[in-house]
Amino acid sequence: MDPIRPPVENYANPKTCFFHVLFKAGALAFYILSTLFFNSFVIIFVVTVLLAALDFWVVKNVSGRILVGLRWWNEINDLGESVWKFESLDQESLARMNKKDSWLFWWTLYLAAAAWIVLGIFSLIRFEPDYCLIVGVCLTLSIANIVGFTKCRKDAKKQFQQFATQTIASRVSSTIQSAFSVV
Repeated sequence: MDPIRPPVENYANPKTCFFHVLFKAGALAFYILSTLFFNSFVIIFVVTVLLAALDFWVVKNVSGRILVGLRWWNEINDLGESVWKFESLDQESLARMNKKDSWLFWWTLYLAAAAWIVLGIFSLIRFEPDYCLIVGVCLTLSIANIVGFTKCRKDAKKQFQQFATQTIASRVSSTIQSAFSVV
């Protein structure tokens, strides 16, 4: 091992990373290559959307939790309002998350959405409104995960800052109280 170069960090969860990428790549590849093998829009629509839905579920419920320590969902409260719910690991555990896993998670999330946007532009240029529908569904699922995980990450940072502020305030308060109780 070269003493000058730092050790290369490997993926901590290679199987999760594999499936995180698999359904994104599968949906995109099937959509792009399907016209070479199928003449049926219905088959292309169903299979592409099914792969995108599988990707949405895997990212939201499995790879998000394992690779970046975040989970989100949305509920409708008694007033009929949409309420975002977030779960995250504690800050210490989040800080220990594998950087390569996290990098793969965020980059593939954004690159898949960018790819769907490019494919949507091509569908518009070719005047294929049916294929715009497929792209629209797949892009919506990708963007839902981007929005959900971005909000979740911001919420986790906010919770950490609140915890740090409360801890510091508590320490200062107890120090002041102990100083006055000695007098």
